[in-house]
Amino acid sequence: MRNQFYFQFYATPEQVAYANALVAHSLVHHPISNIWDKQEDKKALTATYRFTGSLGEVIFADAYDLPRKQLSFGAIDGQDFGKDFQLFVNEQLRTIDTKSMQRKSNVFFQHYVLNIPASQLHRKENVTDDYFCISFHEEGVRWVVSFQGVISKTEILAGDIGILYPKGTLRTRKDNTQFPFNEDTYEIDFKDFSSPWLTPKIKAMEGFKLLKLK
Repeated sequence: MRNQFYFQFYATPEQVAYANALVAHSLVHHPISNIWDKQEDKKALTATYRFTGSLGEVIFADAYDLPRKQLSFGAIDGQDFGKDFQLFVNEQLRTIDTKSMQRKSNVFFQHYVLNIPASQLHRKENVTDDYFCISFHEEGVRWVVSFQGVISKTEILAGDIGILYPKGTLRTRKDNTQFPFNEDTYEIDFKDFSSPWLTPKIKAMEGFKLLKLK
């Protein structure tokens, strides 16, 4: 298993408020409909997904002392082609695309997965070097943040990690319900992530815990 550890801490109220403000802007200025917007019971997903993604970006920036984004995904002028951040790792400049998810629990297992649409990796404009996985779990009035780890786009495309499933493939959730992939999708196990970068600043964050996948 490549993933030797991951870690958790609490999001601050200010970070949550900042992410909500970004989302409010994107909902006003984004003219392109999502595939689920025509379904009344799913329209709220747009705000939920954008909040999750924006909060991940805010917290990642703060954790690694990078400038916060001024726009959320969905704003007309907020498209980034997979370049959320740039960060020096082992003296090499890496372009990072954060992938954030809300989870029902903050306990994680080796077989849990991150799904990335193949179209993102194969798009010619994509400039990503690494994907950084972040999970959120709502605990009362607070958000528990889990930095799961890092995945190299090159390794995914080379077939070293992850599995590519074609559109229409049925996958089974933990509760045994099934869902089909709406497009060709790479599925990467949490155990195949490289552990997230850990700094003294992160260790000092409220609620910090160093953990291992079960």
